Parts: sequence; C-alpha cells; structure tokens
Amino acid sequence: MRLLRPAGGGPAGGDEDDSALLRAVARGDTEALAVLYDRHAGWLHARLARRCPDEETVREVLQDTFVTVWRSAGGHRGRGEAGGWLWVIAARRLVDAQRARARVERAATPAEPPPTAPSAEERVLAGLEYGEVGAALDRISPELAEVLRATVVDGLTTRETARLLGIPEGTVKTRALRARRELRAALGAPRPGGPHALGGTA
Repeated sequence: MRLLRPAGGGPAGGDEDDSALLRAVARGDTEALAVLYDRHAGWLHARLARRCPDEETVREVLQDTFVTVWRSAGGHRGRGEAGGWLWVIAARRLVDAQRARARVERAATPAEPPPTAPSAEERVLAGLEYGEVGAALDRISPELAEVLRATVVDGLTTRETARLLGIPEGTVKTRALRARRELRAALGAPRPGGPHALGGTA
C-alpha cells in the first residue's frame, strides 16, 4: 500500500466527508485512503514531530498510523470526529515506537545503568489506566471521565477533545474542572506533589 507524502495545513473537509472516506476505506477503497492521508497527514506529522525529534521515527509512525486505519477503519463507525480518532491512533503508535526503540537500545548497550524512575506524566498515565486513579475514574460521571481520558491519556488539546466528543470547547473546560474535583473526592485528599495533580491541555 503506497501512501502520499505529508501534506501541509490542518484537517480539511467536514466530519461527514471523513466518515464517508472511512466507510470506503473499510470496504477496501485505496483511493479513499489516499484522500484521507492527503487531508490529515500534514497536521499529524507536525504534531508527532513536536513530540519526537527523530524524523525517521515520525515517518514510520505516520505510515503505521495509516496502516492501522486501513485495517481498522470499520471500527470508527462515525463515533466522534475523524481527526481526533486519527490522533489517538498516531499518539499510541508513537508511544509503541518509542518503547520499542528504547528496548533495542537497552539490548545493544547492556552495560548502561538501569533506567530512571518513571516520569510524573508516566505515573499519571499508568494510574489513569491501571492504578487507583483508573478505579476512581470508573466511579465518576462517564461524560467527565471521557474528557480526562481524551486530554490526559490521549494528549488531545481542548479543541481536539471538543471535536472528538462533539461538544463545545467551553464544555470541555468545564467538564475537565468538574472531573478533577470529582476525581479528587473519589481518591480522598491528594498527596502534595503526587500523581493526582492532573492538568488539562489547552
């Protein structure tokens, strides 16, 4: 499957157009995939490059993102804005690629000192999915939990979260504040400087 080179600019076209393209991709339409790539690859590449300085990794992740889209387009089913869905895939592929590269580098240099402790962000993400924060998320309102998952776990901005969930940006900010209050209440009093000091992305 040959993909076009990254195009410039941000997401173009309407949500309905993207949904139609994804339905066509799910039916095996390579032309629809090429159009989708040409429409979204530019801004995806730019965002990935801000998170990863290695251009080769960024290109590989971008390619892998659209391979994943080709294989799983049928799973979109019109749920939310396609740009947000694509970014969730790309962000997770980037994490996978960085972890894989780190494993290779460690294997190539066994004499290196052990890895450093997880960063505060990694502890937050791990807690959101697996630890006590994850359990607390299940106890707060679903519409608040999904805002935290989009902005913290998936790293989306307020605007992208709004488009992904189909709600106004102001509602995203309001729900994020309420979600943090409910989460703190569910967890009890947070420890100073602990991993419960969650922040959103503007």
